[in-house]
Amino acid sequence: MTYKIMSVFAVLTAGLVSLVTTAQADEVEITSVQVSEQIYMLEGKGGNIGLFIGKDGTFLIDDQFAPLTEKIIEAIKSVGGDHPKFLINTHYHGDHTGGNENLGQGGTLIFSHDNVRERLSAGSFIEAFDMKRAAVTKEGLPVVTFSEDISFHLNGDSVQAIHVPHAHTDGDSFIYFKAANVIHAGDIFFNGFYPFIDVKHGGSLKGMIEAADTVLSLADDKTKIIAGHGPLGNKAELENFRQMLATAYERLRTLKEGGKTAQEAIAAAPLADLEETWGDGLFTSDRWIELIYFGVY
Repeated sequence: MTYKIMSVFAVLTAGLVSLVTTAQADEVEITSVQVSEQIYMLEGKGGNIGLFIGKDGTFLIDDQFAPLTEKIIEAIKSVGGDHPKFLINTHYHGDHTGGNENLGQGGTLIFSHDNVRERLSAGSFIEAFDMKRAAVTKEGLPVVTFSEDISFHLNGDSVQAIHVPHAHTDGDSFIYFKAANVIHAGDIFFNGFYPFIDVKHGGSLKGMIEAADTVLSLADDKTKIIAGHGPLGNKAELENFRQMLATAYERLRTLKEGGKTAQEAIAAAPLADLEETWGDGLFTSDRWIELIYFGVY
């Protein structure tokens, strides 16, 4: 079986659709992929974690689910880091922010876009997965928020968190390590399969394309790109993902402007030629159209 079917479908589907229980967490292994001298990608259940270690402290990007926090910290220590000094959330979804309360209680300073704190404070419901989440306690809320971009200067690098509006959600940021030439794209990049776009919380297909363009404008052929879900990527793979999004956008926009309903658009099979490559991850083409059609633009 391919990486996408084994890892992405089994792990990502479980990670997005349901919260992880303590019993389930016992079976999860947190693995590390070295991206650069000081940067790692941690994989477990949920969104890929970015880890940046150095003398100024451990900097974490996203934190998966609460029952996995101890394992995540063990994985961090195994590669030379320590309890995270800083954490930034790329967006509000629980498979990226579930460990916030544990880390905040341990003294981690949490950062995010303004809208992420707002969503976490209010609680949320993701209809696509019938997933309800209660409001996060004070300890798990971002302490520092920003409306556009924010910069960090630590561990010998200049690190930028760059907001991209109305992409995967209305609060997405991606993280750019300038000296290391590494980008953590969050969920504006699902490497190898159709992405979930949270239309009900400000996401849109057009915004995803624009976000990909912003990331690509900073990347070169040597840039390593950590996707929100899927394997470690590069510029060429993000370009392929962006092209798929653009193709889908043009076809679905034409149908929508022609007055077609979502079900009529699905019946027209506009993405049939994309199904084999992009439809064996989280969604088939039909299900993906059903979820994103309202938020094409």
